[in-house]
Amino acid sequence: MIARHVGLGRRRPLMREYYHPVNDAILRFLDDLARFGADNDSRETARPRRMLNITPDTGRLLWILAAATGATRILEVGTSNAFSTIWLADAVRLTGGRVVTLEVNPDKIAMARRNLATAGLADAVEIVEGSAADTLGQLPGPFDLVFLDADRPSYLTYLELVVPKLRSGGLLVADNVTSHANELTEYLARVKSHPELFTVTVPIGNGEEIAIKRHIKT
Repeated sequence: MIARHVGLGRRRPLMREYYHPVNDAILRFLDDLARFGADNDSRETARPRRMLNITPDTGRLLWILAAATGATRILEVGTSNAFSTIWLADAVRLTGGRVVTLEVNPDKIAMARRNLATAGLADAVEIVEGSAADTLGQLPGPFDLVFLDADRPSYLTYLELVVPKLRSGGLLVADNVTSHANELTEYLARVKSHPELFTVTVPIGNGEEIAIKRHIKT
């Protein structure tokens, strides 16, 4: 059933037809991954061996942002075991899109590939191995949505590399901005004052800084 948008003379699908929820099997798998990450991180102290996953509520937020904006090209900096990647990749099933995710740890890449295959989303994701500071500059843009969840001291570096690759109207989301605000002082000062960005801090999970790229008239 198609509804006419009053006054614009064009038709668009009703939201209930276009959008669909994450299926139960993927939600159960995500619950398993969340428990695994929490149990693992309660035992491990070395950063390379910790999953450092986003919270489930943050995953839902990312899914909603990607789906609502119709994102087809998503960039994720920091894959870990693909917990957040699965949320993003499931959302782009709506648009026929793709997620490019960057990870430096080979063990986590292997784990991420297994988890993406289990979720049935491997075909929607490209994993780029290497330091994000090195690989970001080589990626072709533009991207509709960028998610930062990697080594926090490098957020400022990543910011300057990704903003030129973000389309006008695209979203930049950064994790841990309230839980580790003391480590992200420079990033937050820059992103909030950046002439091409308009931002808000969202108190979900560990705190998300969400920015939209302005359209700059020339």
